Amino acid sequence: MHKFMTLMLLAGCAAPFGTPVPQAARLSTDVLTLTLSDGTICRADWAAAGGVGRLEPCGPGYGYAVEVVQNPNLLRQLFTGLTEALGAEGSVPPMAEVTITDPAGVDTVFVSPPPVDMGD
Repeated sequence: MHKFMTLMLLAGCAAPFGTPVPQAARLSTDVLTLTLSDGTICRADWAAAGGVGRLEPCGPGYGYAVEVVQNPNLLRQLFTGLTEALGAEGSVPPMAEVTITDPAGVDTVFVSPPPVDMGD
C-alpha cells in the first residue's frame, strides 16, 4: 500500500501544468504587451502587423486582434488633443479591445487601457 501511495504522489508531480492563461494585455501606440499566468511577458508590434497577428515567441503561440475605438468619449478626445498640442503626439496609447486567442482556440478579451476601479 505504501508503494502505491508513493507511485500516486510521483504521478501527480509529473502531470503537466497546462497552458498558461492570459492575465493582462496592454497597448502602447505600437506594441502589445501580453502577461500570462506563469509570469511570461510577450510583445508584438501590433501597429505594424495591422492589428492582427501571433505572439509566436510566447510559449505555444497566442493569436491577437486589436480593434481600436475610432470615436472615444469626449474626455478622451480632449486629453489626446491636449497632449498633441503640447508636442507629445503619439504618447497616448489608443483605446482598444484586445482579443487574445490561446493555443486551444479560447478567446480572452481585454480593454486597453484597463478601466479605472472607482472602489464602490
